This record gives sequence, structure tokens and C-alpha cells, in this order.
Amino acid sequence: MIDRLTIERIKEAADIVDVVSEFVSLKRSGSNYKGLCPFHNDRTPSFYVSPTRGTCKCFTCGEGGDSVGFLMKHEQLTYPEALRWLANRYGIEIEEKQLTDEQRKQQTEREGMFITNNWAAEYFTDILHNDVDGRAVGMQYFRQRGFRDDIINKFRLGFSPADRYAMPRKAKEKGYNVAFLEQTGLCYKDNKGELVDRFSGRAIFPWLNVSGNVVAFGGRVLDQRTKGVNQKYVNSPDSVIYHKDHELYGIYQAKKAIGKEDSVFMVEGYTDVISMHQCGIENVVANSGTALSVHQIHLLHRFTSNIVLLYDGDDAGIHAALRGTDMLLAEGMNVKVLLLPDGDDPDSFARKHTADDFRKYVEEHQTDFIEFKTRVLLQGVTDPIKRSEAINSIVKSVSMITDQIVRATYIKECSSRLGLSEQLLLTTMNNFIRNYRDEQRKEEERNRRTAQRGEGQQSVQQPQSPAPNTPSATPQDDPYFDAPPPDAFLPPEAFSQPHPSNTPLEGNGYVPSGSLPTGEGGGRGLAPITKDLSVQELLIQFVIKYGEQIILENVETTDGQTVSLNVAQMAQIDLGNDNLTFDNPLHTQILKEAVEHSGDENFNAEKYFRFHADYEISQLAIKLTEDPVQLTKTYQLKFEQERLKGMLDHLLLDVRFEYIEKKLAFVRQEMGLCSNDAEKYMSFISEMQQLQKLRMKIAKMLGRA
Repeated sequence: MIDRLTIERIKEAADIVDVVSEFVSLKRSGSNYKGLCPFHNDRTPSFYVSPTRGTCKCFTCGEGGDSVGFLMKHEQLTYPEALRWLANRYGIEIEEKQLTDEQRKQQTEREGMFITNNWAAEYFTDILHNDVDGRAVGMQYFRQRGFRDDIINKFRLGFSPADRYAMPRKAKEKGYNVAFLEQTGLCYKDNKGELVDRFSGRAIFPWLNVSGNVVAFGGRVLDQRTKGVNQKYVNSPDSVIYHKDHELYGIYQAKKAIGKEDSVFMVEGYTDVISMHQCGIENVVANSGTALSVHQIHLLHRFTSNIVLLYDGDDAGIHAALRGTDMLLAEGMNVKVLLLPDGDDPDSFARKHTADDFRKYVEEHQTDFIEFKTRVLLQGVTDPIKRSEAINSIVKSVSMITDQIVRATYIKECSSRLGLSEQLLLTTMNNFIRNYRDEQRKEEERNRRTAQRGEGQQSVQQPQSPAPNTPSATPQDDPYFDAPPPDAFLPPEAFSQPHPSNTPLEGNGYVPSGSLPTGEGGGRGLAPITKDLSVQELLIQFVIKYGEQIILENVETTDGQTVSLNVAQMAQIDLGNDNLTFDNPLHTQILKEAVEHSGDENFNAEKYFRFHADYEISQLAIKLTEDPVQLTKTYQLKFEQERLKGMLDHLLLDVRFEYIEKKLAFVRQEMGLCSNDAEKYMSFISEMQQLQKLRMKIAKMLGRA
């Protein structure tokens, strides 16, 4: 358990821009930063980071939070794991006890697999540097490739001993859960049921994900065994923490350079990436021979929209370059292709040239994808049918481009290159676009029907996440995004856009607490109404923002003492008099703690709850204090604290109004069930009349009558 003061130190030290920049390429936008959202397929920047508030938010899918919440969502970490990640980054010491055997068994599967993989990477590295066979075989191989020590360390290269049982034996000695050795794919069981090292006798290339955790390994067989071997490389199988089509080799080492250069080179193999780094070209990743996937493109798109496909100049390289072009274009990437001279791959070419020479060659020889595809598909082709197929393929690629102006420019260029009318190419392209959209609609319909069938089998409906790329509010690039969220009850003209709140309260009068009818249904809690925020959330938002603010001075208690009441205390007293409770237990806990800490010196409710040790309370506080509705500058300047009591009174009226609405619905339902019992029916009539009078009285005060 991490104590509250340490949590507060960690959260205060965490720089939200610094943390998010590890995973998303951000650009300054006014006083904030923005980038492509990492939580959905974002094509235009909708993910905003506010350094002054220490939070981030996507205004399309709604995901966001503080540094801890971002890490938990993005890296699938638990709350303590995210805190440890930040503590390690900012040099904050957390005293933790050594895990017992029982605690180690209780570690989550995902955490256990990461721990096991990271240990294995250290083990392979140790063998490479300190074992006789490691130095004689593994290090000799890397030296032959020309890799320097700093590069070997940068990519955490290693070697697995020839003894197939050595690594699992060492893992058992160290107390690691051997089940994770099998689940990560590090080992498999032989015919005798013994765990065997999958990578024994091989040079090891660890795969690090974007946050630096080891998720998988690649192993290359060495010495004479490579002759006649069909599969020189063995890779980790898919697991809970690794899916090959989701990861890119070298992304962790390259992500900063990709953001700095605003471009990325895509190559095929491990040694291509490593040699280019050694040459001085660091913005490079590899998909390691697999077909490029949408997941990998989304990962790259967070850091840049510009990609250069860098492959060998042979037929296999050309085919690889053509294979991923359409998918990259469809995802909004700007694509160029660079084929190296015959006989060279990125590894060999990088070893022959300096970084400056390499960059010069790239600038002089990289080609636009249309030029590349035209040259490859049409060069020397005279057969009309084959030529027609090639032109259709080129136009289909153009149709995948999302920007209409860019599409039109390419069509014009294709018309000039191919000697065909622009109108003909436009018609062909539009047909491709229509067909593509039809297929998308069919796929969406299939997914919808599948989802409906799945929901029909569940007893409880789960809330659906917003569809990606749906229109939504986007914060303006102005200082108001950093301003505190507006009070929900300022008059409508105070807002720069329509606000869903009720008519503002006139005066500070309200229905005295204790006036609501009790009896059946009383104190059951409040049902939320349909709003951006429910009445309950608005009240708790108010408590979080202003809970410590004094709103009543010199109130005389029953024992003759004089006290002052703050927002939280007033809310608790008022609700308690009518036995009104919250539906959400977190709301109850927040109000309770706000009252309990009211006497603390320098207590600030918003800071207290935003830095709360309970992750759910912390994230709820952040959510409720991040209001996308913007105040106009005039009303920001005019906002004064003396209005707090009027606003709280208005909220408490809203709570009572909602309660009465719910109670009326309950009474009507009961009347329908007891129509044959005259006495009971008349008692409900009487109760309904009383409720309706109260409803009318509150409605007048709220300006609704």
C-alpha cells in the first residue's frame, strides 16, 4: 500500500506533457498541447493536454484523466503499477516490502508475464557478456555484424545457452513462476513434460513495447546450423502481453527520433533497425516480415503522419513496398518509397555509409508512391489487359487517400503520366470510393448485428463507448480551456455556447429541509436525470470544487455554540434532514470525507480529491472538474464566491425536485396496483396531492413553473 503523502508527491511531480509525450507526439496549441488520441482511431488531433491542470482529454472518445489515469488506460497498468512507473521516472522513493511467496502467487497474470520477460532479457544479456559460450558464439556473431557495445546495450541484445534446460532451471532457482515461462512463450514442454528453452543456442533480440517493457523475443540460430535451415529466426508466440501485428520492433528506441524528425522509416528486419541506429538514423522501426497491420499503423500515426518504406531493391522488396501502401493511405499517412541498390538491404547499406550520406541518398532517391507504383506496374507492359489492371490498381490507391484535395492532385498527375482523361480517372476513382464505403457499411451492419446478438445473451447491458471519429466538441485554442470549469448555474448569457442547465435561481430562498414526505420509498436514493451531468453529479462536482468554502457565518447550534458552515457541511446537513442519499457510493464517500476534513488546516477539497489515494475517487474528481463548456471572459472575471450559497441552494432544490419526480412516479405505479383497495387508493391520492404541491413550490423557485 502506497501512503497518501507519497501518492501526492508522485502526482505533483508528474509532468502530464512529459508523460503523454512518451506515447503521443504533441504539438503546442495555445496554452495547451494536442495530438492524435491513442485510445481510438484518431485522424485529426482531438487529444488535448493541459499542463496547468495536469490532465488530458480526448474530445472525441472522451478518454482522459491525469498522468496516473492515462498510464493505467494506455499501458493496462494497475493503480499501484502506474504510481511506481511515475515514481521511478521522477526519482521518488517508494518503500515496499519484499514480496512473499503467497503475494508473488497473487500477482496478476499480465504483471507476472512482464516481470518474467524482463528477467529473461537480463538473463540473456548476462549470458552474452559473462558466459564462455555467450562471448565465443553470441558476441562473436554481433561483432561480425559490426555492432558496437553501446548499440548492443541499447537494444538489450543477448544470447541463450545451448543447454535447453538452463534458462528454466535458473528461473526456478530465482523463484519465478514457471507457468509464466510457458505463457510468454519463453519455454515449451517436451515429451517428458519438462520445460525447454525455446531460444536455446540463439542470438536474442528482445521486443520492447512503446513504454519499454519486454513483450517478446526473437532468436536467430547461429554458426553452421544456418546452412539449409528454412527458419533462421524463431519468435515468441502470441500471448496476453504480445500480439505480433500490434507491435513494431524498435519503436521504444525510435519514438523520440520519430517525433523530432516527423517521419519514420519502415524496414523489414531486426538487423536493419540496429544498423541504421548505429549509422545515426534512429527514426526507424521494423515489422519483421509480417504484413503491415492497422494496429501498427495506428501506433506510428501517434508520432508522425510521414512514412518512408525502405526495402531491398529485389522482387521481394518491391512486393513488400506495394503490399502496405493502400492501408497506409487509408489511415491518413503520407507515403514515400525508397528501394536500395540491388544487392543491398538497409543493414548492409547502413554499414557502408555515414548518416549524412544515408540521408542524402534518401532525399535524392525516395519517390512518391504514385511514381513508384506507376514505374513498377507499367514499366515495359504492352498488353492492354495487364495495363488496364495496373491503372486500376493505381487509381484504387489514390481512392484510399482521405484528403479530397490531395486526391484531386494525384488524379491530375495520373492523367498526365498515364495519358488518360482526367474525367475517366475521376469516374473510376469515385466508383472505388463508393464500393469501399458500401463495404464499410456492410461491415458495420454485421458488427452491429453481432453486438446485438451478444447483448441479447447478457442479463445486464453494458454502456457503449462513443463511436470513433464522431463529431464532438473540441476545445478552442485559447486560455479558457485552462480556466476552472464554470459553475453550472450562471445565467445562460454567461456561456459561449448553449448550456443545458435549468433557469437560474432568483433569490436565495429554498424549500426548508425536512419538508419532504417520508414513508414508503423515502430515502431510497436519487435517480439520475438525462443531462450532461446528473443532478447528483452536479452536486458532488460542487462539493469537490468548493467544499471547504464557508457560506454561513455565526450559525447557532442547539447547545448554544456559534459555528460557521462550509459547502460540504451544509450539503450533508440539508440532505440528512430528509434522509436523502446518493445512488453512487463514491458520491457518498466524497461528501463524507469532505465534511470529515473540513477542520483540517488549509484543506482544499478539489486538490484533496484529485490526489486521492483511491483511484476511482481521484478519477471521478478529475472528470467532474474537467467541464468542456467554456465561460466567456466577461463572466470569468465577474465570478464571485458570495454566490456560492445561492448556487448550493439551487442544487439542493434540484435534488429535491428530482426526488419528488421519482416519488410521484412511484405513487402512480402503486395506485395502479391497488385500484380495488379504496382505503389504500385514497391514501395514495392524498400523498400525491402533497407531492404535487411541493413540486409546484420548488418548480416556482427554480423558475420552471
